[in-house]
Amino acid sequence: MTANLPGRYDPQDSEEVELPEVSERSRSVALVLGLLGGVFGFHRFYVGRAQSGVAMVLTFGGLGLWWLYDMVTIVAGEFRDADDLPLRNWQVAETVAGVSAGSTRQVQQLTQQMEQVQRQLGELAERVDFAERLLTQQRERDRLPKGS
Repeated sequence: MTANLPGRYDPQDSEEVELPEVSERSRSVALVLGLLGGVFGFHRFYVGRAQSGVAMVLTFGGLGLWWLYDMVTIVAGEFRDADDLPLRNWQVAETVAGVSAGSTRQVQQLTQQMEQVQRQLGELAERVDFAERLLTQQRERDRLPKGS
């Protein structure tokens, strides 16, 4: 009974899953800024929404109602930044880990190119070593007295 073993995994063969875009801003930072200076719109300035941040400063967070609404949306993950992307990541480091499929493909291509460069450098080093040995042999022949 013979079984076909699966081949080597190639991420380029797999179907690309389109992940929803999320903001690079941290939800936890926005929440802390909202709790500390929410009625003054600190969290809105953080996400790049300066106009509404100024409006919050002038109205003291809509007398607290606007601020309360923002706190609920931040905790729920529905608060949006200036690019209208939701703040979903609690940690700033999560945005680095959430690399798109296109970026992964670029990293793989760069890795392959670096491996090719390493191979070429290895071959070049072998050729230089061979040429040095030939030159050394030629010098040794020239040093020997002629006619011996």
